[in-house]
Amino acid sequence: MIELSARPVTLLDGEIVRHNLSSELGFSRNDRNINVRRISFVANEIIKNGGVAICAPIAPYTQMRRDARSLIEQYGAFIEIHVATPLDVCESRDRKGLYAKARKGIIPEFSGISDPYEAPEIPIDTSSFSPMEAVQKIYLYLFRKGFIETSENCSAL
Repeated sequence: MIELSARPVTLLDGEIVRHNLSSELGFSRNDRNINVRRISFVANEIIKNGGVAICAPIAPYTQMRRDARSLIEQYGAFIEIHVATPLDVCESRDRKGLYAKARKGIIPEFSGISDPYEAPEIPIDTSSFSPMEAVQKIYLYLFRKGFIETSENCSAL
């Protein structure tokens, strides 16, 4: 089981990283690229030192994700999982009012409203699944691809 793994896991939450490492950045294409580049650098360092990095930024551009992949795959695997929630569901869940501000033009270059979102490879539509079902789909994908071992394979740990 995954709990038996000896590798430390670090979550790089996009909002927390932005607050602590990229607070001077806005949401232009260039600023988003810089933010994702910083997250990629930190993830690369974690992976290079034997850890697992789970990165959760908003990374709307294919090229920025390719650049992140290129950096990270020097030391480990890179898997994109797209939380593919429909726009109307995102807006209904928006507790900060960011979508409403974007619709009014207060926030320019907002992903999905006034700026494109170029979808990555593995979609998980959270309007169709509970959080537990979404996690299960991801877990099964990782298991099938050999990233998670069965408990028999981990018994030596």
